[in-house]
Amino acid sequence: MIDKIAASVAEALADVQDGATVLIGGFGTSGNPNELIDGLIAHGAKDLTVVNNNAGNGDTGLAALLKAGQVRKIICSFPRQVDSHVFDALYRSGKLELELVPQGNLAERIRAAGAGIGAFFCPTAYGTDLAKGKETREIDGKHYVLEYPIYADVALIKAEAGDRWGNLTYRMAARNFGPVMATAAKQTIATVHEIRELGQLDPEAIVTPGIYVSKIVKIDRVATQAGGFKKSA
Repeated sequence: MIDKIAASVAEALADVQDGATVLIGGFGTSGNPNELIDGLIAHGAKDLTVVNNNAGNGDTGLAALLKAGQVRKIICSFPRQVDSHVFDALYRSGKLELELVPQGNLAERIRAAGAGIGAFFCPTAYGTDLAKGKETREIDGKHYVLEYPIYADVALIKAEAGDRWGNLTYRMAARNFGPVMATAAKQTIATVHEIRELGQLDPEAIVTPGIYVSKIVKIDRVATQAGGFKKSA
């Protein structure tokens, strides 16, 4: 019997290894799998390469993981926000490596990994410092930069509902990078607010099929910094 429901966050994260590349969903404060990030801190895996759209807000979530000293490198599009002081301090002191990737390129590099694409040409960043050292090509009079997929050992994502087969649905903007990240990792772990019986999820509404998901773990609804759910919802 296929049952991908983990009893706890700790159980779901048990196989994460030192040196792993970890895709972490979220866009700003929307769709961040904070419970899984906190679990990763408690787990203690170190020397991690983290891929996320941002580089942490305030002192919680991804910022807390950076502050714990468990991340060697971060690959992201927007490392600096008004409250990115944890990232700023680590980067300026040379304790954290940064690979800056334009947002569209980031999403497509992750998607390419999930689709089995070896590499692709993209016009974004041509003629800038971000293209230095990369192969370029002119195609039909337009200049392109060769980009490679971002594969990961594990993806940590936040979904809305799931079943024991690992099928997932999302809530509005919390969906963001979750679907592409789920396809690009050897192991995908998702938090859900609701666990449904098999057949209760409308097949037409399933965004991430269970074939891409390794573990799901149920979490409570809590208010986020930007509002989100009320605790009693």
